[in-house]
Amino acid sequence: MPFKVAVLASHAGSNLRALITASLQPASAFAIAVVISNNSGSGALAHAHDHGIATAHLSSRTHPDPDALDRAVLALLHQHGIDLVVMAGYMKKIGAAVLDAYRGRVINVHPALLPRHGGPGMHGHHVHEAVLASGDTLSGASVHHVTANYDEGPVIARRQVPVLPDDTPQTLADRVLDAEHILLPATVQTLALEHAR
Repeated sequence: MPFKVAVLASHAGSNLRALITASLQPASAFAIAVVISNNSGSGALAHAHDHGIATAHLSSRTHPDPDALDRAVLALLHQHGIDLVVMAGYMKKIGAAVLDAYRGRVINVHPALLPRHGGPGMHGHHVHEAVLASGDTLSGASVHHVTANYDEGPVIARRQVPVLPDDTPQTLADRVLDAEHILLPATVQTLALEHAR
């Protein structure tokens, strides 16, 4: 029985693409069972559809009441027998019902070396601007457990990249994203293998 993963994504879904590629390798211990997006036009949903993966658009448009949205996400996770929930560029907070039912089984990838440059407002170019403004010589990606507060859950794994003297937020973002594409699938594979033991 494969280790079943749900991916929550909001935009283009490049980390989803990396996860799908990894899941299709012969040695993969996990499978992407469903992709959920709060953006009906996201590239993530299109990419999942292209690979025959179940998809769902669940958002404040489909469920204006936050608690109803939380319950709808949870019902979908149960429907697909999900073992692990992966947030990959998902721009909404996970609801309390999902966090409670999947305690310790919801992870997120963040484009900095947590606990530095995390928390409310620290997403996208804001993170890389903060790294450059701080004078840090290293940045990278972190995969961490998700809790009720942004980016405060325990870090599972990190992958470092250098911050170069001539970096812009975009050049640094590109380098960190490459690190995410390696780190996230490797971390999911590790968790799947641990689950199988």
